[in-house]
Amino acid sequence: MMAGASGDLWALFGAGVRAALEAWPALQIAVENGFGGVHSQEKAEWLGDAVQEYFSRNADLELDEVEDFLGELMTNEFDTVVEDGSLPQVSQQLQTMFHHFQRGDGAALREMASHITQRKCRVTATALTTARETDEDEDDADSMEEMEVTATNGGATTDGVCPQPEPSDLDSQKEEDIVEDGWTIVRRKK
Repeated sequence: MMAGASGDLWALFGAGVRAALEAWPALQIAVENGFGGVHSQEKAEWLGDAVQEYFSRNADLELDEVEDFLGELMTNEFDTVVEDGSLPQVSQQLQTMFHHFQRGDGAALREMASHITQRKCRVTATALTTARETDEDEDDADSMEEMEVTATNGGATTDGVCPQPEPSDLDSQKEEDIVEDGWTIVRRKK
């Protein structure tokens, strides 16, 4: 790590990493349901350090490497398989922030972190969600998302995009399954 101004940048990158993780519904559901055991909250905080450390050791990460790393952390620490399509999105956010960091662009890092925080739990501003909706709805994704939540909250899906959790799984999960953006499916490994 270079000294001086880059220390501030490093702190900004760390803050951005945490913002992205805090706004990631899959991780939040895992924490809220204690999938990581009694220390789920501490694990979530440690996850931020682990991710930041991972980037610091690997200058040129491919997106799939970031995805594998994050997916593995979720599996190992939270016994959770993320299948809602959010993994590439979060990985992409982290990678973009790291590029800003490498370029020394503190303003872009700040901007991105506050953008993520303001749109908390909306890790879906990509083609992934909009492809399932019609193009006209793209700009209006927020209200679209809101309706999706209401429409699918009781554990019943309106359009079959989200597979049901096995009933033997956590009972509380039916509610948790479709939190925030309408697409989050988090299930415990058998």
